[in-house]
Amino acid sequence: MIALRKISARIFACVAYAVLAATGWKKKTVEANLKHVSQGAWGREEPRGLYKKMLRNLTRHVGELLFCFDTYKNLPEDCGAYPYKVGGEIFELAEGAAPVIEKMRKGGIFLTAHYGNYEASGAWLCALGVPLKASFIPLKPAWLNRMVYEKIRCVRGRPYSISAKTPREFLNLLDGKAPDCNGQKQLFCLLADQDSRIGSALDGTFLGRPAKINPLPDFLLKHRPDTPVFFCWVEERRDGSHGHYQKILHAVEAERRSRLDGRDDIPSIVDGPYRKWLEERIRENPALWYGWTHRRFRSKNPEIYP
Repeated sequence: MIALRKISARIFACVAYAVLAATGWKKKTVEANLKHVSQGAWGREEPRGLYKKMLRNLTRHVGELLFCFDTYKNLPEDCGAYPYKVGGEIFELAEGAAPVIEKMRKGGIFLTAHYGNYEASGAWLCALGVPLKASFIPLKPAWLNRMVYEKIRCVRGRPYSISAKTPREFLNLLDGKAPDCNGQKQLFCLLADQDSRIGSALDGTFLGRPAKINPLPDFLLKHRPDTPVFFCWVEERRDGSHGHYQKILHAVEAERRSRLDGRDDIPSIVDGPYRKWLEERIRENPALWYGWTHRRFRSKNPEIYP
């Protein structure tokens, strides 16, 4: 059964890549973003080459999401069970990740990005017993939203996505006072690499260019200053000696200054540690950041987009 699902995922990826490449899906946006940040390290990446590599990575990850996602949902909860082999793949925790995951089980803020198989990191963390609640905008049509909420973003009968709308709802998640958390502090997850187009958006930088950033993480930390902040991502690589495909979960806690006595000069978590973390990931492999397909700099430089 696992082998059949893998074959289906590969077929889907090949077909989806051919269609998206032929239609030039998001190609102009990718080129505009690359050109805009060409004064930075990313300018060395040839737009056409990066676009094709990014599409191959993206369609492969979507295929895995559609056909093989249950593998992540059924991984062991015990950190001591890793490395764990299933379906010809080895799932591992990066060095130092286990104690961080133990902290994540007690709640906090989890900031991640559209980097690599970011959906897999959420399912894997839930399988590890982390009380994840991922913020998302409800999808349309309604049947698709129900499928994502009840089937895809659901591990062992527990949905981990949430459409919170008010500051009190977000604070209740951190405090363990949300209706369905049974008093347990939640790990609130936010994809923070998109252009924030709301009036309270903060000014920041990204890839060396001015950008609008999401104010929510800094708002939460202002009101809950002792809340820990974590970054996670899934690394993928081939084990050349045995031919196995390795999936490695990285988990790190952000280093930041504590907010004491109501001070307002504490650096932004999004424009500071988070931006540094994400830019390091993009430098490692620009074709794994799907944010190239977003109009990331529209709020500050709308003229760069066709």
